[in-house]
Amino acid sequence: MIKVGIIGATAYTSLEIIKILLRHPDVDVSYLGTRREGDFKISDIFPVLENTLDMPCSQMVLDDLPKGLDIVFVALPPVIAMQYVPVFLNAGIRVVDLSADYRFQDKSVYEKWYDTNHTDPSNLEKAVYGLPEIFREKIKKANLVANPGCYPTSAIIGLAPLISNGYVHTDDIIIDAKSGISGRGREPKEGTQYCECNENIEAYNVGEHRHMPEIENILSLIGKSETKVYFTPHLIPMNRGILCTTYAKTKKKGSREEIITMYNDFYSKEPFVRVKKDDKLPKTKDVANTNFCEIAIRVVDERVIILSSIDNLIKGAAGQAVQNMNIMYGFKETLGLLF
Repeated sequence: MIKVGIIGATAYTSLEIIKILLRHPDVDVSYLGTRREGDFKISDIFPVLENTLDMPCSQMVLDDLPKGLDIVFVALPPVIAMQYVPVFLNAGIRVVDLSADYRFQDKSVYEKWYDTNHTDPSNLEKAVYGLPEIFREKIKKANLVANPGCYPTSAIIGLAPLISNGYVHTDDIIIDAKSGISGRGREPKEGTQYCECNENIEAYNVGEHRHMPEIENILSLIGKSETKVYFTPHLIPMNRGILCTTYAKTKKKGSREEIITMYNDFYSKEPFVRVKKDDKLPKTKDVANTNFCEIAIRVVDERVIILSSIDNLIKGAAGQAVQNMNIMYGFKETLGLLF
């Protein structure tokens, strides 16, 4: 039994982590940390937890953080997260960080896209990108795992077999992605108000979303050559879910059946990747509240079209974080995640 803390416990992703961990047989939720002032229980913030987890939340103080934990999930915003992560690591506590602060080993890329100095470069170099389907062996030995962004998770899983096998050109990949409102977080903003989001679909951060360099970086590592993507995210009026439609030019002529076989081989041992059969296409409803990524392939002329769908709060955040924890501690990878 390991003792787990959640830092930034009032976030949407933290609620999902809690719900998953309450089903986990080898975990004790021992600490809930928050930056909010006042005395309150987690069930005051999330009434769905009433009579299930009525644990008090503790206000976090950098020089007086909890002891005796084995691992923490850090669900804090970028820049703030890297103030806390080194404190836990120095205390011998392993970390799964859900911010973007440790996703780039090249700190200059992080500093460019997040417009700030990285204050923990030594741990940045040690962090492992937490996409189990690609980096499982490194995750097993890691003390610090950088949980991927939600858009990158869907896009990279969708593209990895093609990139790994050198099947497509990597200088002209187009990713059109649509996300539910929860992807913008729990903090009240004008753009997340009901009247702004309902009956509306909109693109945002076109060509400048912070997940774009993250996608390019990991795909470049997978393909061992520079990858360029053109990424456009959209916000759609639903609570949760991501659907990515990705377009890549093939280097050689191949059938859809050949490519599907390639995907089935690549993901044959992956418990949370489902390659669709026949003419079925991924739908966000089919992966909602699960840790699955569903993929379908189409071939049109000299382009491969990849459709990939995840729940942005689960496989795109909380579920993947727990999956990483399971790998780090040698637990069965699906513990707490199949229901």
